[in-house]
Amino acid sequence: MQSETKHSMDKKVERYVKYNFEYERKLRVCFIGAGGHSFRNVYPTFQYAPVDLVAIADIQGERAEAYARQFGARSYYTDYRQMLDHERPDAVFIVTSYHPDGRVQATDIALDALAHGSHVWMEKPTAASTAEIRQLMEASKVHQRYVMTGLKKIFTPGMEKVKQLISTLDFGRISSCYLRYPQAMPAFEQRQDLRQLTGLLDHIYHPGAVLGYLMGKVHRLSYEWEPHNGGSITTLRFHSGAVGTLHMCAGISASSPLEYLEIVGEKANIVVQNGLKITYYRKASGLGYGRSASYLVDEKEAPLYWEPEFSLGQLYNKNLFYLGYVPEVLHFCESVLAGRAPEKGTLEQSLEIMKLFEAYRNTPAGEMAIVDPDV
Repeated sequence: MQSETKHSMDKKVERYVKYNFEYERKLRVCFIGAGGHSFRNVYPTFQYAPVDLVAIADIQGERAEAYARQFGARSYYTDYRQMLDHERPDAVFIVTSYHPDGRVQATDIALDALAHGSHVWMEKPTAASTAEIRQLMEASKVHQRYVMTGLKKIFTPGMEKVKQLISTLDFGRISSCYLRYPQAMPAFEQRQDLRQLTGLLDHIYHPGAVLGYLMGKVHRLSYEWEPHNGGSITTLRFHSGAVGTLHMCAGISASSPLEYLEIVGEKANIVVQNGLKITYYRKASGLGYGRSASYLVDEKEAPLYWEPEFSLGQLYNKNLFYLGYVPEVLHFCESVLAGRAPEKGTLEQSLEIMKLFEAYRNTPAGEMAIVDPDV
């Protein structure tokens, strides 16, 4: 791995991870949902979080029982409302699916959990409309409980490093960005049927979260759509004045890296490949055109490069860490224990992502959509 900056070296102690049994204070947690995604990627994060998993609920009783046995919960239920009434947890984790009409099951469940007095961590998507997000925001305020969505991309070490670097004076003002993510959209005439938009709704949270975290709010967009694979290219204007491109590259090979990000500042830029490989092209003196015998710049101006090694049995080599799952769960748990609202994965961030979704849903290709009016 490339040597790190002084700032990141100073933060090494903050990356020390506790194991579950080492925490003195824990949240009493119930979990709603016993599916494959939660088995692989969410329940296992509790090994490293201040969580006392007291009960699990799923409509399939055998799965709820199996998950309780596997992950150490003391009870299981087939009715989550009965679980909330009986257990009265500090917090609820929700990883569920969709209603037959395409709405998000977790939205209504989160409202129930808030009414029962529990804080809520929910997997994306948070909801299927901006109106439902605002309903959750109001319920969170009324019941004085926090709601956080699992926006894992902005919790990855890679994106957190990019956020740190682009916030420095050396990087300068952000001017543009390019983000590639493989996602299809159906034809415009099909988009009023939520059942046709499950893929877009499920995955727009990933590029949407990254754009919001690094670039700020989107003011307007326009896009072109191709019918063969359903891919699209979107031009974005942010409130900051910066511009960007979102390439939803449906049709790429299954063996291809999924993601690519580039952010440009003032004579500096950062590239992130596949969410893991980071190259920071720092400000550098120009090489004399036609007279430079070497491409090598001074070490103080040379690019910085980070890439993990995968030989050691380290936590950073687990996908639970480099994909952001453990960091997002820790952020939620630590925020609730400290009595402060989460700063990332917020309903406000989910609202901005849903504005993007609704812009694609309601705007034909080639037309301009105002995503968020000037404030």
